[in-house]
Amino acid sequence: MRVVRVLGTALLTLGLAAAPAAADSPPSPGASGDDGAPTRAGTSFRTATEVGQGQTATARASTGDYLYWSFPADAGQRPTVHATVKLPESHAAETWQIDVYDGLRRRQACQYGAQTRTAGADAASVELECVLRTVRAWSEPWADDPLPGTYYVRLTALRVATADLGQPVDAELRVESEDMGGAAAVDGALAQPLVPGIATRAGTDEAEDDDSPTAVLADLEPEDGWASGWWSDRWLWTAAGGALAALAGVAGYRLTRGSGRPPGVPPHA
Repeated sequence: MRVVRVLGTALLTLGLAAAPAAADSPPSPGASGDDGAPTRAGTSFRTATEVGQGQTATARASTGDYLYWSFPADAGQRPTVHATVKLPESHAAETWQIDVYDGLRRRQACQYGAQTRTAGADAASVELECVLRTVRAWSEPWADDPLPGTYYVRLTALRVATADLGQPVDAELRVESEDMGGAAAVDGALAQPLVPGIATRAGTDEAEDDDSPTAVLADLEPEDGWASGWWSDRWLWTAAGGALAALAGVAGYRLTRGSGRPPGVPPHA
């Protein structure tokens, strides 16, 4: 009995000692809610949390932190990034900003939307929005056009009072896209989307045998796969234009050919 009591006391002591450590341990990188949406954000481009279009990602952070997310965007889409930051009850005026970068980490300008906003001392939250230009299937190497691949979102506070640094905030991010159709279609396409790890994914046999978690850095892609915008209503407009041109040619011929004989020449007997 004494041995049993000693073992029970030892196990109870170990359990109490391990409980605080488990509570203080950070969540796993793939932490997500019941609906699959991520519940944390990365701290750099490499650790950016992947979020699918239509999902609402959340994160608990501190004022002054840099929060990073990534999402896929395909040709013909015009992504819109919405961000909401719930501020602490007591704070001074703060300026928040979202920046969007493409797969080459080039900063993409917002076509319109409130990319930067200042929240007053009495504001409970601040909402930001960035509407990007339409993603093109192909572009000149010197151009800065959005291209298919992974896009990064960075959310941070620009001007914060020293007393407000480190205060807890809650951030929400949602990305939605509008399909622009054939009006945005261009000739040509990229060989591969601008996705981190694409060279590893389509590389040598050694890369295919690598089962490490760093072998592929981006797993999300559009629902229909990359380059899903190869079909657009541009094909319909082209076919309709060709059919109308043919009909116009036949009608013009029938109107201009006449009776088939020069004027003043009697018909043959």
